[in-house]
Amino acid sequence: MAKVESFELDHNLVKAPYVRVAGVEKNDKGSTVQKYDLRFLQPNQDALPTGALHTLEHLLATYLRDELDGIIDISPMGCRTGFYLIKWEEYSPEVVAEALEKTLQRILDTEEVPAVSQISCGNYKDHSLFSAKEYAKNVLEKGLSRDPFERTFA
Repeated sequence: MAKVESFELDHNLVKAPYVRVAGVEKNDKGSTVQKYDLRFLQPNQDALPTGALHTLEHLLATYLRDELDGIIDISPMGCRTGFYLIKWEEYSPEVVAEALEKTLQRILDTEEVPAVSQISCGNYKDHSLFSAKEYAKNVLEKGLSRDPFERTFA
């Protein structure tokens, strides 16, 4: 049976919020794809409500691309405690954390959620900008650690 990196992580030991390199894949042609764990909430203690999660997904997908090159995808975790970021090339958790902090600050200042219509979204009625801002503010207030097991900052 294949191993899934996130299933190997001891979710009792991590200290959210943090940015963590969750994997690096290289192919024989020299391409590199890196996966990051952008954890907003402590696993098994809290979960983002779907409206906040969905709105954060739209805002991160839009705004984080303004901060980092080579983003392939930003997807919510099934456990609803954060997001996975998939991108070309390798960046340190520090670089990704700084970009995420800028993005979260921008979310606090936004008044409109991108791509919220029947045409551009598969569940356009399930959004909460208010809640998304509250969770963004919470992460910024706690500080985004660069290490999943210790509270370390820039």
